[in-house]
Amino acid sequence: METNLVNPAFAHDLFVHLRVIVGIVLGLSLTRLVSGLTQFVQHPHIYKVDLLHIGWVVYLLVSIIHFWWFEFALSGIQVWTFQKYVFLIGYAMLFVFLSTLLFPENIREYGTHAQYFQDRRQWFYAILAVTFIIDPLDTMMKGPAYIQALGDEYWIKQAIYALCAIIAIFVASKTYQAVFLVIGLVYEIVWIIRVYDVL
Repeated sequence: METNLVNPAFAHDLFVHLRVIVGIVLGLSLTRLVSGLTQFVQHPHIYKVDLLHIGWVVYLLVSIIHFWWFEFALSGIQVWTFQKYVFLIGYAMLFVFLSTLLFPENIREYGTHAQYFQDRRQWFYAILAVTFIIDPLDTMMKGPAYIQALGDEYWIKQAIYALCAIIAIFVASKTYQAVFLVIGLVYEIVWIIRVYDVL
């Protein structure tokens, strides 16, 4: 069994297996977000659109699609461990958690998505901060060449995003949250186009 773990063919098969599982987990996130968005079309008089809430939905959609894309770089890993396997599934599950926070089963006790989001923003931003903090661990798994290709900008980006998310846990200002969202979303899209256009 020990020799199989370092066999390139076995590593490839395990990677495919992992991608399927991660794909299922991320698929749950996408389903939750898309289903949540359809509520605004299905029941426009009941569910009112809040730009801050919808903005984070868009950010999360972009992040999930990006995550699914950049995880292809894991195909270069020759030795897989159970710890790496659990880490990646756990990382993907954070997106399910965030998606469910944005669209709970019901918001009757809050009245609107805007009120709900503000009441639960600390949970949302805390989990969001965790994704920014643990992403470098995922990056390091992909090897020195991959890290070098991202450059110092990547580390600065992750640190700033994590710091902004942590601040948002304690700052209730919608203006701050909106600025964080808009700048973060625009920069993330530009970053993806510049760095991840081709793997």
